[in-house]
Amino acid sequence: MLHDVTEVKVRGNHRLWLRFNDGANGEVDLKKMIRFDGVFTPLADQTQFAKVYVHPELGVICWPNGIDLDTEVLYAAVTGHPIAWAQS
Repeated sequence: MLHDVTEVKVRGNHRLWLRFNDGANGEVDLKKMIRFDGVFTPLADQTQFAKVYVHPELGVICWPNGIDLDTEVLYAAVTGHPIAWAQS
C-alpha cells in the first residue's frame, strides 16, 4: 500500500510534522535523513525549507524548486514500520 501525505507543518530546525492518508502522523527530523548539498542545498536555509507543501495530486511533500521526498521513507520514519520491498 502506498501512503500519501495529506498534511505537513514546519516545526523548525529542519523538522516536519506529517499526516498520512491512513491517519498515521508524527514528526521527522530531515537533518538526520538528508544532506543539505547538491539539489538539497537551498533547503539548508530555514526560509526556503519552510516553503514545503503537499503536492495536491501526488501526495508527496515538495518545495517550489522541484525537490520532493519519497513518502514511503517518510512513512517509515514516522511510524517505525520498515519499508516493504517488492520481491520477485
